[in-house]
Amino acid sequence: MQIFPRSLNLLPLMLGGAATVGGIGLVGAIWYYLSPSHLQVGYEPEQPVPYSHRLHAGELGMDCRYCHSAVERSAKANIPPTQTCMGCHSVVHPESARLAPVRESWETGESIAWVKAHVLPDHTYFDHSVHLAAGVGCVSCHGRIDQMEVVRVDQPIAMQWCLECHRDPGPNLRPRDEITNMEWEPDQAWLSNMAEHVARVNPPEHCSGCHR
Repeated sequence: MQIFPRSLNLLPLMLGGAATVGGIGLVGAIWYYLSPSHLQVGYEPEQPVPYSHRLHAGELGMDCRYCHSAVERSAKANIPPTQTCMGCHSVVHPESARLAPVRESWETGESIAWVKAHVLPDHTYFDHSVHLAAGVGCVSCHGRIDQMEVVRVDQPIAMQWCLECHRDPGPNLRPRDEITNMEWEPDQAWLSNMAEHVARVNPPEHCSGCHR
């Protein structure tokens, strides 16, 4: 006597097919939603001092290099020391409660514990000075800092994103004297010489370019 109908013979195949499709979908979802585009972009850490880039870089028009003074000659964009802040704020809003941590740092000599927004893995090498010397503007990687009240990650700092630029650097290149100009747009003269600009930089695409 047959207890189960013959149609149940298809059940293992159906379960196997569903598990395969479900597994592929799960891997795809993890691959997509756990990518830097979703995990990094928009990260906006709270800082110990409410420093406004919108005010300083935007409204006041301060050049990025006033605070990040070593960015053109160093691999890292240095965080400004308290002395830089106090160069202005010893006379500008010297009693502001928002600036209390700055004054405390100045008096004690203890550095302000700024929170880093853009964090690269230890196995990755990146040199700010090389990119700026090539004519890559701050806005290409950091976005419109001059419009941000609080700095946030604007681009997915991932290998694929970096390689896309290295393979086609033209859209991110500009004259070296415009690297900190957030509003710069290429004119026809610049675009007409794009092949020359790209040939001048020749960014590496091999592994040792970024992994040393």
